[in-house]
Amino acid sequence: MPRFAYHLFPYLSDNYGVLLHDPDSGATAAVDAGDGEAVLAALAEKGWNLTELWITHHHGDHTDGLAMVKEKTGCTVTGPKGKSASISGIDREVGEGDTFEFAGAEVQVLETPGHTLDMINFYLPSEKVAFTGDTLFTLGCGRVFEGDFAMMWESLSKLMKLPADTVIYSSHEYTLANAEFALSVDPDNAALKGRAEKFKAMRANDQPTVPSTMAEELETNPFLRASDPAIRSHLGMEGESDAAVFAEIRQRKDNF
Repeated sequence: MPRFAYHLFPYLSDNYGVLLHDPDSGATAAVDAGDGEAVLAALAEKGWNLTELWITHHHGDHTDGLAMVKEKTGCTVTGPKGKSASISGIDREVGEGDTFEFAGAEVQVLETPGHTLDMINFYLPSEKVAFTGDTLFTLGCGRVFEGDFAMMWESLSKLMKLPADTVIYSSHEYTLANAEFALSVDPDNAALKGRAEKFKAMRANDQPTVPSTMAEELETNPFLRASDPAIRSHLGMEGESDAAVFAEIRQRKDNF
């Protein structure tokens, strides 16, 4: 059973932030701070006091509220080592293989470049939870801005090695568009069809499609399924490498 309580909250047009809270110590962390007012409102709603802020990458919809949140709460800010634009206010820079503790639980840092060069994800093995930022979404993956397709495939491949029951908290509500695209490259996937219908109903009721699990993504997310024979056949890429198939899928999504 997870030790921590989790609170997902929306901000801006389609972003999600997450709070995680240890009821024993009172320690609370937030993942990203694109909107400082939204983070502070979520904390007030739960009655939690922020002790840590974890930043996944430098884009403004993940960092614009950092200064406000730090000033109002006095939290310690953990973020990526400078490999892209600098992020002002980071107290602890971390990268691949680094670990730190939150309320006695180990937090592992995974570098997952592609969307940006400084992208990091946070994985808590004891909680079976990963915060994947803009690397892996429900039925999708991040657009490749600063890296290249091979780099992004390597990053996704790293996440695919997490246990199947890992809960995936991603940073955007892109799922309906992702589902429509996924069906265009994996049209005979019964599990995908089922998820797509479920998500339509959820969004009609304003329910979030985050989090998901790694098992669900491996079964239905085309960006993780470059080795799948049906997708390869559909694309006419039976003899290509997984990285090449992924690149084709990502480029098709970019133009979808």
